[in-house]
Amino acid sequence: MSTFAKPENALKRAEELINVGQKQDALQALHDLITSKRYRAWQKPLEKIMFKYVELCVDLRRGRFAKDGLIQYRIVCQQVNVNSLEEVIKHFMHLSTEKAEQARSQAEALEEALDVDDLEADKRPEDLMLSYVSGEKGKDRSDRELVTPWFKFLWETYRTVLEILRNNSKLEALYAMTAHRAFQFCKQYKRTTEFRRLCEIIRNHLANLNKYRDQRDRPDISAPESLQLYLDTRFEQLKVATELELWQEAFRSIEDIHGLMFMVKKTPKASLMVVYYAKLTEIFWISSSHLYHAYAWLKLFTLQKSFNKNLSQKDLQMIASSVVLAALAVAPYDHTQGASHSELENEKERNMRMANLIGFNLDLKPESREVLSRSSLLSELVSKGVMSCATQEVKDLYHLLEHEFLPLDLTAKVQPMLSKISKLGGKLASASSVPEVHLSQYVTALEKLATLRLLKQVSHVYQTMKIESLSQMIPFFDFSAVEKISVDAVKYKFIAMKLDHMKHAVLFDTQDLESDGLRDHLNVFAESLNKARAMIYPPTKKSSKLGEILPGLGEIVDKEHKRLLARKSIIEKRKEEQERQLLEMEREEESRKLKQQKITEEVEKKRLAAEYEQRNKQRILREIEERELEEAQALLEEQEKRSKRKGGKKPILEGEKVTKQILMERALSEQLRERQEMEKKLQKLVKTMDYLERAKREEAAPLIEAAFQQRLVEEKALHEHEQQQEIELSRQRHDGDLKEKNRLSRILENKIIFEERVQSRREAEFNQRRAEREERINQIIQVRKQEREALRKKIFFVRSEEEILKRLREEEEARKLEETERRRKEEAERKAKLDEIAEKQRQRERELDEKERLRREALLVRATDGPSRSSELPAGPEPGAAAPAAAAAAPAPGKYVPKFRLGGTEGSAQAQSSARPAPSDTDRWEQCQAAPFRYRPVEQWWPF
Repeated sequence: MSTFAKPENALKRAEELINVGQKQDALQALHDLITSKRYRAWQKPLEKIMFKYVELCVDLRRGRFAKDGLIQYRIVCQQVNVNSLEEVIKHFMHLSTEKAEQARSQAEALEEALDVDDLEADKRPEDLMLSYVSGEKGKDRSDRELVTPWFKFLWETYRTVLEILRNNSKLEALYAMTAHRAFQFCKQYKRTTEFRRLCEIIRNHLANLNKYRDQRDRPDISAPESLQLYLDTRFEQLKVATELELWQEAFRSIEDIHGLMFMVKKTPKASLMVVYYAKLTEIFWISSSHLYHAYAWLKLFTLQKSFNKNLSQKDLQMIASSVVLAALAVAPYDHTQGASHSELENEKERNMRMANLIGFNLDLKPESREVLSRSSLLSELVSKGVMSCATQEVKDLYHLLEHEFLPLDLTAKVQPMLSKISKLGGKLASASSVPEVHLSQYVTALEKLATLRLLKQVSHVYQTMKIESLSQMIPFFDFSAVEKISVDAVKYKFIAMKLDHMKHAVLFDTQDLESDGLRDHLNVFAESLNKARAMIYPPTKKSSKLGEILPGLGEIVDKEHKRLLARKSIIEKRKEEQERQLLEMEREEESRKLKQQKITEEVEKKRLAAEYEQRNKQRILREIEERELEEAQALLEEQEKRSKRKGGKKPILEGEKVTKQILMERALSEQLRERQEMEKKLQKLVKTMDYLERAKREEAAPLIEAAFQQRLVEEKALHEHEQQQEIELSRQRHDGDLKEKNRLSRILENKIIFEERVQSRREAEFNQRRAEREERINQIIQVRKQEREALRKKIFFVRSEEEILKRLREEEEARKLEETERRRKEEAERKAKLDEIAEKQRQRERELDEKERLRREALLVRATDGPSRSSELPAGPEPGAAAPAAAAAAPAPGKYVPKFRLGGTEGSAQAQSSARPAPSDTDRWEQCQAAPFRYRPVEQWWPF
């Protein structure tokens, strides 16, 4: 263990060790300084040393060293400068958190980095082998190697800080901040196990705080600031537990908050209570405690309506609807039906416990066992106006399920309402502390309630029903689910029914005649039958002589009868009121007796407790006196033995009362006297020894001087003798070396020859091996060169073949493309020619039609003009009549003439044509247009 005159020297020494890479030694040096009892007064350099100390602890992950150092530093600066401890702890947590974040980012970067030699390979062989052997992925392995150690150290840091600050009233804010950071750590990284341990640690700290109340720096929980910090910590714990879905820890957090409120007898702020009840609704819903869930919603509605001034009407309506649906979702029968006495007591205790958590007061009387119930909750909703704030769909559903009797149409009317309600809900804008309201979560429970109501109402109407009919009446579930629901209802005596699967029927059992339900139904049925009979057969009035004699007697009798009935009802009411008053007086008397009995029992208990305490005190005092008497007796015997050994008299006179105090005073005085006598003897002995020692030294001084001189002479002679011996030995050694040199000089030439021979042999061997190595290297180079040449030729040949094949493929593709293009063009040309020929044919047909039409018109004109022209012609022929005759002999234009008839006219036609000049191209085209068409068969003019 190193010791330093000043703390600064230890810090310098640690920095020197860190510079040379010896962090462990530096940490040990600072640890020795901090744990040393020499430096128990706070100094400013100690704070710097602690900063360096925690840095080394974080770098080396030494949690135990950090805890020891912080505990010692807390002892040093607790009463002087506690802010220094706060700064050191904050620095410690900051470094731990930073290291953990760096490790996590490094693991993520390592996972995303591309560090492979072959870019075409997915993974390296060693990575594949390691993954096959270890059975884990790269990310899991990197987390285990890099992230997990730092997370463990960070978790140990939080535990250490909480342990150090658990009983420190001056650092309560730092304790709360550390707890909040630990909760966020568990929430961020989903550390459920550590969260449970953290909750247990904080719970134990509070329990120890209440158990040991005599500690010096114990925090005062009743103070407003301390209470607020503890409540904030518990509420943060509750929020994180619900977000991690650790419902058991969330419920224990609720119990912690309630215990803290009960301990200080104060109620937190309304905002915190809203969070409390909001989380309580989630916990009770997850645990299927629908009754407590509904009561928690009612409490939440009351808080929001009373303290939230910004609550909108829509949000209030949504919260009220949630309260009503939660109350309706509670099962309509009692689960404790048919339970044993112990189970009933357990249920009562559970109700009391849950009611205390919710904030309701319970009546502790034995007869008021059922306090939290569905009926009382629904009546409370109506009385407090919650029902009026709910939506219209929820009101209609409540009225339909609780007050209507519709055995056949109940589910048909409930189903559309449930579909509308399931669409309602969402985030509340003016109530940020309340979670999102989802009314759809109550649909299943409401469907079950509707099924139970339907079965109950059907059992009142029918005795037997087919299973198919019942299944059609309940569209929510299949019959297996309905069967399960009915089994629970029969178990808790809500309905009486049986299922006969062989007959496919449902049997509803008939109840006893003394039952209230059947008796009411019989009364209603009898009244209905009487009314129907009176309507069908009205009663006839019989005339009597007495009625004739006394016409007003009937009215008088009726009045007297009504008066007697009224008097009877008044008497009965008075009797009932008297009985009620007697019962009330008996109940009050009984309650007064019970109270008096309780007071008497409490007084008796207090008296017995006081007597027991008094007896304990007397017993303790008597034991103390007996013990003191025994000790006094032992001291007395010891003093008597000492006085006998010294030959003195007895210190205590006979008949004197001996006590421990007297004996102790006598013993102290005796010891003081003996000590004084011993001191006097010692002073006398010291003087005697002083005189004797002085005389001895005076006599021994000349003898010591003579002995010293004689010793000088003897040592001088011894020195000269040893020097002479050393000179003689050196001379003999030199002579021997010269003889050895002369002896070895004879073989010097042989030695030189041997060296030259060995060197020449080794040189020749070296040259030979070098030549062989160079030859082998040349051969290897030649072989590799040939291999490279062969490989190069092979690559060249393969590439040439590939180029040839590629060129052939390209030529083939080009030829195929050209052939395809040529065929396409030919096909296009052929199609164009066909289209052109068809167009020409259509044109010719149109021209032929036009010519035929003109020819027919010409024939009609000629037929009308022929007689008039023949009358105008002269009787005898004239010289110019040859041409008309020839024209008449020629065929008419447009008329078909056979070939054999065209022969007689060829000469005249040739003569005429020879007489006429040759027409030009234009005249020929005009003649063709004007010439009559000559019909030909299709085979002659069709070109194909």
